[in-house]
Amino acid sequence: MTMINLAHALEATVAIAPSREAVVCGSSRLTYGELDRAAARLAAGLAARGIGPGAIVALACPNVPAFPIAYFAILKTGATVLPVSLLLKADEIAYMLAHSGACALLCHSGLEMSTIGREGLAAFERTGTCSLFAWIPSEDGSRPADENSALEDLEADVDGYDTVNRSADDTAVVVYTSGTTGRPKGAELTHSNLLMHALMIRNHGKWGDDEVLLVALPLFHIFGQICQMVAGLSGGARLVLVPKFDALTVLQLIEAESVTLFSGVPTMFWAMLTEAEKDGIGAEALASLRSATSGGASMPMEIMRRFEARFGVEIREGYGLSETSPAAAVQSPGMPRKPGSVGSPHWGVQVRIVDAAGKEVPRGDRGEVVIRGHCVMKGYLNDPVATAEAFRDGWFHTGDIGIMDTDGCLFIVDRKKEMIIRNGMNVYPREVEEVLITHPEISLVAVIGVPHEKHGQEVKAVAVRAPGSQLDVADLIAWARERMGAHKYPRVVEFRDALPMNATGKIQKRALS
Repeated sequence: MTMINLAHALEATVAIAPSREAVVCGSSRLTYGELDRAAARLAAGLAARGIGPGAIVALACPNVPAFPIAYFAILKTGATVLPVSLLLKADEIAYMLAHSGACALLCHSGLEMSTIGREGLAAFERTGTCSLFAWIPSEDGSRPADENSALEDLEADVDGYDTVNRSADDTAVVVYTSGTTGRPKGAELTHSNLLMHALMIRNHGKWGDDEVLLVALPLFHIFGQICQMVAGLSGGARLVLVPKFDALTVLQLIEAESVTLFSGVPTMFWAMLTEAEKDGIGAEALASLRSATSGGASMPMEIMRRFEARFGVEIREGYGLSETSPAAAVQSPGMPRKPGSVGSPHWGVQVRIVDAAGKEVPRGDRGEVVIRGHCVMKGYLNDPVATAEAFRDGWFHTGDIGIMDTDGCLFIVDRKKEMIIRNGMNVYPREVEEVLITHPEISLVAVIGVPHEKHGQEVKAVAVRAPGSQLDVADLIAWARERMGAHKYPRVVEFRDALPMNATGKIQKRALS
């Protein structure tokens, strides 16, 4: 039986470069040795309180040094990490704690505009299975004055900690999905899933040992957590942590810290581009960047084009889900890009396009994206029914609509559940969005289906105008009608000052209807 632990991703670098800088956040700078020693002290303290293999520990923390310290401490004990979104409310957190059987919650006291401390404590107090609560103090050292311990109170005075090895198929991290079709489900990602994935990300990108990663993606999300934090630390990179995304701050940090790699969701690139255009920031700000990767949602081609033209930095798209650790496909460095493609499957990962019966469709035809390989989760925690529905004939069914071309490049057309059926005809929101975003007075747009008595569903566009624009509804509809088929163009348009987004910057279409 293979015995491993995801914590080895950090420990391998500590063994060869303990004095190398690992984490930067504001005025705080930690070497690999310092990061590992802090994690070891906390691991020893957690183990002394009975936390070890079989236990699940919830972690609610922004992108500050305490996150990787607590994350690797939990792993070192052999326990499982349950990352908690900072945007959740008490009822949502309580559900995750109870459903998973988590025994502890390590909770940040909260950033400006964040209520995670209050919500986390309320969730803990109403969850009978959870026995330990500890505050992660704010960066100024403050925390609520109550009887609960602070993270540092849990630490043991030790020089090191003997990491508990686990079976390759044991669960390292439980990631709860967003719950678009009901209660969130907990994807069980194993030590093998995540360790192989981190190494694959690093090797595929041809990272050197001098890489500097700007981490603005929230670490509680699997994208930032594995593709940046774990992959970066496994290769000796320096991580520049950004507690809360702000476009101008990110642009300034890339220049100040000579960042070489940046990953984000499309709205982050849009925000950086908008800020740069407003303030006259040019290519010099991103001169140190060797690579930029977009994931989490489809990147509008117009935003990609404008970003690359302004900064001279090529954006490469990837594709995956929480259930696939997360990346299943990516555009390879040095390979020609195809507009709209998310690249080809990662090494050891198979991707097919199938019809409703699960039969593979011809290249170029649309169908559901299914995946198998080392990246795929072992199942949904405590939910055999959902697991059985997700896996059919050994393939994980994503619910995404895609096309595989003759060169093996994958194109994501849309979410299966977001497809609009108007008068019996399929309308793919992304296809409509790609046209609307080219309008010179549209800054950002999302397309959804809304109920219609006659047509079943109608196409609706919710858009943010470009600064200074006075574009009206009738003009946009007329413009769209000239450029799209009669069943595709939006008959309903709503203008807003901003679009609702989740913690990763992904547009929340459920809030638009």
